[in-house]
Amino acid sequence: MIGIVVSGHINFATGVESAVKAIAGEQEQMEFVDFVESMSTDELEQALRAAAKRVDSGEGVLFLTDIPGGSPANRALTILMDTENVELIGGANLPMIANAAFERDDTTVKELVTTLLEIGSSCMQDMRLQLELFMEPEPEPECEDGL
Repeated sequence: MIGIVVSGHINFATGVESAVKAIAGEQEQMEFVDFVESMSTDELEQALRAAAKRVDSGEGVLFLTDIPGGSPANRALTILMDTENVELIGGANLPMIANAAFERDDTTVKELVTTLLEIGSSCMQDMRLQLELFMEPEPEPECEDGL
């Protein structure tokens, strides 16, 4: 099973953790690391490395972070650069993170990244447009014989 480490600013990770537990139940090999105001970026990287070691069973580790280019993503990127079989998605949303729990068996880390990116982007919708499409009247069927 692929290990998952979720990280983000302030209480992003632990907030998502409670939602993931509600959706997918308690998860093995999945850790949540908050980057709180009292932490340095070096302390964050140490916490991310320790979490990655705890969740890694040999099938790889995927980091899911809140903001591409933010400190959690940048420090996870540092780990990706010096550790084999590690991948990173920056800008992860709840559908991606919850589905990571369901999709991480019998796959590779790279395949999981592709799957989660598809899920994440497909879940972002303009709800006004969706409502308008739903409310549009169905066209009247035409009769072939003119009746």
